[in-house]
Amino acid sequence: MINIDVLSDEKAWSKKIKKKELFFREICNFFPRKYRFPNKKIVLSLLLSNNKCIKKLNKNFRNKNKSTDILSFPLTKKIKISKKTYIGDIIISYNFMNKPKSQNIKNFKKKVIKTFIHGYLHLLGFDHIKDKDYKRMLSEEEKIYKSVILKIN
Repeated sequence: MINIDVLSDEKAWSKKIKKKELFFREICNFFPRKYRFPNKKIVLSLLLSNNKCIKKLNKNFRNKNKSTDILSFPLTKKIKISKKTYIGDIIISYNFMNKPKSQNIKNFKKKVIKTFIHGYLHLLGFDHIKDKDYKRMLSEEEKIYKSVILKIN
């Protein structure tokens, strides 16, 4: 089971996603079984933020002075899932999700789902530095996204 502490420091998120905790809990409930970790308790925090905050975090922790769509901070490099495991933090920028501003709510949510899945995989130890790792991560991202999107719409 996946527990997510959802926090927000950007009011605009509430205009697009009314019940944020429920929205992200549902996404996780529709993950393929191997990513839901049944009989275990996975915990992570999610901050729904904006470009200003994410730029500051990106500068402080990654030495990159720019905003980005998502940041993931895994608790450890090699995750070992035990009975109860805190896996890390994800921060998503509203400004990136809301491009183009003319997109409808459904497309906004699809983008958020895909981005969240990407961050979740980073917390589980996936990365995309090497080409083979990129392909593997992209493949897993697509499997999870397809599983979620079939059930959430």
